[in-house]
Amino acid sequence: MRHIIAAALLTAATPALAAPDYAAAIKADYDRDLGKLWEEFHRNPELSFREFKTAARMAAELRKVPGMVVTEKVGQTGVVGVLKNGEGPVVLVRADMDGLPVEEKSGLPMASKARQVGVDGVEAPVMHACGHDTHIVGLLATARRLAAMKDRWKGTVVFIAQPAEERVGGAKAMIKDGLYTRFPKPQYALAYHSNSEGLAGTVSASEGIQYSSSDSVDIVVPGIGAHGASPHMGKDPVYMASQIVIALQGLISRERMPLDPGVITVGSFHSGLKHNIITDEAKLQVTVRANDEETRAKLIAGIKRVAQGVGVMNGMPADKMPRVTVIEGTPTTINDAALARRLNAVMEATLGKERVIPFKQKGMGAEDFAAFVQPDTGVKGYYFSVGGTPQAAFDAAAAGGPPVPSHHSPLFKVSPEPVVVTGATAMTAAVLELLKVG
Repeated sequence: MRHIIAAALLTAATPALAAPDYAAAIKADYDRDLGKLWEEFHRNPELSFREFKTAARMAAELRKVPGMVVTEKVGQTGVVGVLKNGEGPVVLVRADMDGLPVEEKSGLPMASKARQVGVDGVEAPVMHACGHDTHIVGLLATARRLAAMKDRWKGTVVFIAQPAEERVGGAKAMIKDGLYTRFPKPQYALAYHSNSEGLAGTVSASEGIQYSSSDSVDIVVPGIGAHGASPHMGKDPVYMASQIVIALQGLISRERMPLDPGVITVGSFHSGLKHNIITDEAKLQVTVRANDEETRAKLIAGIKRVAQGVGVMNGMPADKMPRVTVIEGTPTTINDAALARRLNAVMEATLGKERVIPFKQKGMGAEDFAAFVQPDTGVKGYYFSVGGTPQAAFDAAAAGGPPVPSHHSPLFKVSPEPVVVTGATAMTAAVLELLKVG
């Protein structure tokens, strides 16, 4: 069975480590039981704030780590494990654990067939289409190693399995529930993310912006219902919503300075039930991305202005104007520059310089890790990516074969062993650096 799984995952041998002695132990943990645990998590993903079984299993596994004190239900479904080892700084190590409402079509033997009702009341297929299953397994691998090496560090490590990253609300929920008051407050917060665009066994981290901001915006466009053959008797919300969709792109192409990154994407458009009925409402779901707060605010204000303007243009009464609501959002994730330089050097010394890739932002993905390291928290952040795709898959794509699937795709897959082993080795090295003795 193991060789079938390995083939399905396109698993390549993990590149030779520059040889910290704990890397072999991390690999042994993966081979012994963490690989099977990854398979279990991958088969059984859960949606944001509905990670009940995942959280319970993470709590149980963390409790097996000697000296770990575990608290459940922090920020609804979050798990916090505190490992103390004398006086010293506090480092937070975070992994997210939620899946996505995506039907898995990866072809993997452990592909998810799960379905679940989300916080929105809608039942959907669920998939780990972003690699969060590798993150929580890597968290356990890191916790085990640090607990076994208490002679090498002093201080406290706070391990968190965070809910609802995909709704960019889990980090805020944990902070609101007392993460920084009920538990030791960190001086440093660390996290990593698997990267399907990165070569397996490599890592990369910025000395500045790592991820863009993200805002989820709902637009409700009221109409006045009528017969489809008599449009003059009503107000067509589909027509008005379509005008909004088109006009929003003007905010990107004509109001945003071309060198300031920004994205507005309408991901959902729902209205009506039948061919010949003009319905009385249309709904749009929009994602907004930016790399600075000024652009972020300008785009959101522009969306509200465009929606209002379309309502006025179509003669809608004041009580039936389009309504714009920002339902969730997160600011940019920015690494502390000095901390990033320090830990990037640790990555090179630990993994080998050839495995530390210069960071390049290739899209406008977002992360709610930003909530842990906002300026008002006083916590310095370091977020890095861990490559998850073997060279053979890139070579096959370049030769005309199937492209490497992106995150959030039903075809998504990363090779878990290199992600977990490399990620946990790099994270262990980072914590040892920040909590080193002497």
